[in-house]
Amino acid sequence: MEINWIIVGIVIFFVVILIAFLIRKNQKEKKKYTHFLNNDYKKANEEESDLNDETY
Repeated sequence: MEINWIIVGIVIFFVVILIAFLIRKNQKEKKKYTHFLNNDYKKANEEESDLNDETY
């Protein structure tokens, strides 16, 4: 049985393109998620009293 190198080459080519696409998409999502975690949060209200504060 002979190996069909043309088909193997085409499959390897598409696998490399798929991996490059997934890495690129992952980097974009990571950048968006990092931006979301750093900037898009609600600030908590400061209703908690300090331990030294005597207004219980």
